Amino acid sequence: MRKTQSKKRVAVLVIHGIGAQRRDFAEPLIKGVNREVRGLGCSAQSIACQSVFWDDLLAPRQSEYLQRAMPHGRLNYRRLRKFVVSALGDAGAYRQRPSGSDVSGDFSHTYERVHRRIEEAMSELYNGPLAGRPLPLVLLAHSFGGHILSNYVWDSQTRPDRRLSPFERMNWLSGFVTFGCNIPLFTFAVPDPVPIRFPAPKLPKRFRARARWLNFYDPDDVLGWPLQPVSAAYARAVDADVRLQVGGLAGGWTPAAHLLYWRDGRFASHVARFLAEFIG
Repeated sequence: MRKTQSKKRVAVLVIHGIGAQRRDFAEPLIKGVNREVRGLGCSAQSIACQSVFWDDLLAPRQSEYLQRAMPHGRLNYRRLRKFVVSALGDAGAYRQRPSGSDVSGDFSHTYERVHRRIEEAMSELYNGPLAGRPLPLVLLAHSFGGHILSNYVWDSQTRPDRRLSPFERMNWLSGFVTFGCNIPLFTFAVPDPVPIRFPAPKLPKRFRARARWLNFYDPDDVLGWPLQPVSAAYARAVDADVRLQVGGLAGGWTPAAHLLYWRDGRFASHVARFLAEFIG
């Protein structure tokens, strides 16, 4: 996914969600999609891929607390507690402004710091493998990452930064693939939730017929939910809620399925078939 610039046909931005993450979190999915794309008779070199890593913004403080709290409270279910701290801690910190008047440096609003990572990744994608040439953009977002990217696109559509190129302002958004998505959990404060405008209103007409918002969820994944039932507006924006059993016998039939999309061949196949529509 990272070779000759002249052959690129579609751009992909991948973001992780909750849970401890490594910088190479997206590699298993990228490799799986590459394999499936080649199986369809398409060139994997046609895909320009960039990941958004943001776990390091919050993980150190979560780890410090766990190191103090575990022995102090003599707590049980340690692995589950670590997951809960990550899940709820990420969601809480993302929307919470720090106390006090100083919101600079390490204490700036986490929402803004995470969104800066997306902006940096979009710039790296556009000025790197795309060489300043806009292409159809597909977002792959796991778990809480779907909520984060949805907010980023919303901000780009309602308060566009004119310093950025049209591509970096998400004007070429042609695909949104959410998986293990928990966007519905953040909509309950609004009586009639409205999603981002999808496909992007300024997307060139030649790509609009291929644009899709596909949401994948495992029925055993308690953090992954259908999106169309959120509201009538979501039902119109989301093309399909796809029920998909991910993983094998080890964890695939439990709530641990939330973390298994990355290495699942069936999910990679779905993504590859969608991307192949833009490769031609």
